[in-house]
Parts: sequence; C-alpha cells; structure tokens
Amino acid sequence: MRSAGILVFRRVDGRTEVLIGHMGGPFWARKDDGAWSVPKGLIDDGEEPLAAARREFREELGLPAPDGELLPLGEVKQSGKTVTLWAVEGDLDPAAVVPGTFELEWPPKSGRTREFPEMDRVAWFGLDDARVKLVKGQRPFLDRLPT
Repeated sequence: MRSAGILVFRRVDGRTEVLIGHMGGPFWARKDDGAWSVPKGLIDDGEEPLAAARREFREELGLPAPDGELLPLGEVKQSGKTVTLWAVEGDLDPAAVVPGTFELEWPPKSGRTREFPEMDRVAWFGLDDARVKLVKGQRPFLDRLPT
C-alpha cells in the first residue's frame, strides 16, 4: 500500500512551524501525543503520487494546498505502507479547515455506522513539538525540511 501527502511549513520569527492535523475518529479521540498526522492518504490505482497528495490534502482539510514550489521529502515506511510526502512553504488558517469525513461502524459490531472527521483539529507546531505530536512513522520527514 502506498500513501501520499503534503506538509505545509512556514517560518515565524526565525523558527520553522508545520501544519498537522489530529486524526479523527474514536480510536484517536483520547490521544494527543503521537496522534497527529500530515494530511495524506492512499494513492488510487493508476494515480500519480503527487496528484494523490493534492487530492488527499483537499479531502482531509477541505482546502487546496497552498501555492508554491513542492519540495520532495522522500518516503518512509509507516504501519506497513509507504508514505511519500512533499513540502510546500505557505500559510493556512486552521480555522478555515472544513475536514472531510469517513464512515466507521461504531461501536464495533453494533451494526451502526457513524461519520467522523478525517482530522478533528488542525494546528501549527514548532518542529520540537511536532516531533512529539506526529505519529512516530512520520517524524523523519521533519528532518528533511529545508532550513
């Protein structure tokens, strides 16, 4: 399985910040550290990874990725899949995010399907805080950002 995404970063007062989202749904509801992610998702059959990254950004945040030069950050293995990311320098207001949703049977084996946000909140973090918030498999991407 392959997944692709876009990591937005900005520089504020000489330090780099990244925009990440807290994963939605009941599994992540009571977790914070290690429960945030870069907007990303699965690459469809025959889809170019960069096209998937742009599509997933829009699906997860309800907004297009900021315009700008997309910088390849390479790949990492995360939970049995390969994640490919690009970074773009830009700004985005977390309050403008309108997250996409997914359906899940909840509670398990109840026969009831509920809708949850892909990301239930989005925020800017400095790199040190982002290393704590991001799921472990995505942390190496932070070291690949331009300085």
